[in-house]
Amino acid sequence: MKILIVDDEDMQRDLLKGFLKKKGYEVSSAANGQEALLTFAELPFQLVLLDHRMPDMTGDQVLAKMKAVNPLIRAIMITAYGTVDTAVEVMKLGADDFLEKPVDLSHLLDKIQMIEQRIMVDEEASDVAETLIQSDLPLRIIGDGPAMNDVLSLARRVAPTPWTVLIRGESGTGKELIARLIHLLSPVNDGPFAEVNCGAIPENLFESELFGHEKGAFTGAVSSRRGRFEVAQNGTLFLDEIGELPLNLQPKLLRALQEKRICRVGGEKEISVEVRVLAATNRDIKNLVEEGLFREDLYYRLNVFDIELPPLRQRKEDIPDLIAFFLEKYSPLPVTFEPDAMTTLIKYSFPGNIRELEHIIQRTVTLNRGRVVRAADLPPEVRFYKATAQGNLSERLEAVEQEMILSALEKSGGIQTRAAESLGISERVLRYKMKKYNIEVRGQR
Repeated sequence: MKILIVDDEDMQRDLLKGFLKKKGYEVSSAANGQEALLTFAELPFQLVLLDHRMPDMTGDQVLAKMKAVNPLIRAIMITAYGTVDTAVEVMKLGADDFLEKPVDLSHLLDKIQMIEQRIMVDEEASDVAETLIQSDLPLRIIGDGPAMNDVLSLARRVAPTPWTVLIRGESGTGKELIARLIHLLSPVNDGPFAEVNCGAIPENLFESELFGHEKGAFTGAVSSRRGRFEVAQNGTLFLDEIGELPLNLQPKLLRALQEKRICRVGGEKEISVEVRVLAATNRDIKNLVEEGLFREDLYYRLNVFDIELPPLRQRKEDIPDLIAFFLEKYSPLPVTFEPDAMTTLIKYSFPGNIRELEHIIQRTVTLNRGRVVRAADLPPEVRFYKATAQGNLSERLEAVEQEMILSALEKSGGIQTRAAESLGISERVLRYKMKKYNIEVRGQR
């Protein structure tokens, strides 16, 4: 990594330069802001260490000019006048970190190594994004925040290996997409991608689904049939919801993974299979192992590599991009979100993750009569999430009451007499409560 040190103190500049060169970094230095900008324009740097107060211009000003040239430049601001306000201001300007003089060199090295790691992760995620543009995945992977970049970087690193990968995450976080991404980036991307949902297959048919069967193996087996392992030959087998795999079948799966051989139900001949196996789960497999519901040896065989997908509530910076994608996918006409609607959605916790956001957008663009989505157009559980998540008993009861009224009005098509009847109150009481909660029926403004 190439680092530029900018400091008007000769001793400080030389100290940092000598230390970082000994640690293997390529280092240049500048004694003031103007010299720094000239050097920055001539050479490619990934990180700049900036003195906050210099005679010709401040570190803030230098950083702003550097960001205008290269928005990806990373920066650590260094000052002898460390305050909370100063730290907040420099971080707002785009600095990655903040250090006070005298600089603790070991602390500085830790921060640089963290930034170096983040740069590598972002570069790997960018490479993945370029690959996705040229792919035919059924759904693009949206998001370039730190949490998602970590996932994409890890997927890129494990994809070239032949080892099994366990993808963990809550329902709706996109585990299948990451499995398809790993297949796409792998050496077997020209081979098939076969998928098995372990939670959707009856237990008595599971062995046949995985390993196939011969004609006459059981009632209804009127012909021979290949299982998913054979279908995925020289490709990838994705075992979704692996935590639902019946306990009695787990030894057979373990044997297939270890020996790369299977035997069809009702057959005697062993079949060699060369398959990359990926598995996914929304359950805690370790807990299942402790409860005796999942074999420990199979767990470790599947969990050679582990990728955990963050829930949407931990990557809220990606929500606007996801909304834009789903609007493009589901709205026949251009639709925009008012700022209050966007803010309301971002504040929501999304227990159903990306799948829930997708359904919210589908529902909203279907029911919305205009081309602008307001906060009032969003589902009740989204509009009143904050009120129901906190507050005293009275506030929570009022929030529930609002949600019930809104739901009743939606189901009745805005006809207040029907809504009041379904709620078990008079129309007069309904009108009073609508006025109290500032609830309006569309077309009655």
